Amino acid sequence: MSHLGALVNSLCPEGVKFQPLEELISYEQPTKYLVNSVNYDDSFTTPVLTAGQTFILGYTDEQGGIYSANPNSPVIIFDDFTTAFKWVDFPFKAKSSAMKMLTLKNGEISSLRYVYFAMRCIGYAPQDHARHWISQYSQFRIPVPPLKVQEEIVRILDTFTELEAELEAELEARKKQYEHYRNKLLSTQLPSSVEFKTLGELLGPIARGKRLTKSNLADDGSIPVFHGGLNPIGYHDESNMPGETVMVINTGASSGRVGWSSEPFWCSDGCFALPHSDEISSRFLYHYASLKEQFFTDKVRKAGIPTLASAPILSLPIPVLPLSKQLEIVGILDAFVELTSNLSMGLPAEIEARRKQYECYRERLFTFKELA
Repeated sequence: MSHLGALVNSLCPEGVKFQPLEELISYEQPTKYLVNSVNYDDSFTTPVLTAGQTFILGYTDEQGGIYSANPNSPVIIFDDFTTAFKWVDFPFKAKSSAMKMLTLKNGEISSLRYVYFAMRCIGYAPQDHARHWISQYSQFRIPVPPLKVQEEIVRILDTFTELEAELEAELEARKKQYEHYRNKLLSTQLPSSVEFKTLGELLGPIARGKRLTKSNLADDGSIPVFHGGLNPIGYHDESNMPGETVMVINTGASSGRVGWSSEPFWCSDGCFALPHSDEISSRFLYHYASLKEQFFTDKVRKAGIPTLASAPILSLPIPVLPLSKQLEIVGILDAFVELTSNLSMGLPAEIEARRKQYECYRERLFTFKELA
């Protein structure tokens, strides 16, 4: 029997009481912590937070109205509209007046961390644009076992959280290692005698793809459709570009971004697909164009909807190495890509497996019989 199981059998064999969050948690409005200026700069010291996915919007130099969270006095920041929330244990300022700061009331909960993990088990998805803490979310009930049981649950889940953080840090280190080797192999270590040709000289003219209407798109299928971004906007029943092809986005916020499709795809008018060439490996071209992505993004026309013409793309100088050398470089760089981005193996797969394991354990740890 696990230590937690022994504690439950010893301290609460008949079950535990459940209480609504409003009985356990106090909330504070963010008014006095709101940032006055959005002129953020990474050289400033105080983060400006949102409870959404972005989390840190930027850094401010404002000295007043800082919420003084720390590891001994943490807080949960809660978005009253989306119900997204984050754990914070460092000083910060807030951006949105819809944020609430949640802290413990004095009572039978040993730590805010226990409540945080319990809230992760609440599967509530708002259906309207309204504030939710008072009317809905604070009414959700969570189990309140004896303090020693709470502490053991927190210890177990923090162990999972720390392991995932270690894997995320390793993944970030591998990505930086890939960028280092890419720069080394495709820039600083190129022979001084290497010949450069422009993309236009190597590939000839390039054209935008063909736009599909929404009625031509499906939510799933075998042929991804790309338009204005590196993720498919849907799927189609036929392709207009072969696999193993480099694409450059030419419209929208992702203009200038370089992408790759290993499988046949539909290229819309929101991206350029670069033709294949006998002189240059398409995969080598992908790695080199990714290294030089800023060359493209600097040439995006920003007025109105951002757009990128074909001429700047075709003007990019490319080193023309022997094909055997290109493939050697591709082999080295692809090994890093496999490790850092393949969802079926490598670090991303391990992180996803740990995340699922954590979610499974979390659901089990918060499953208690309720006292009659």
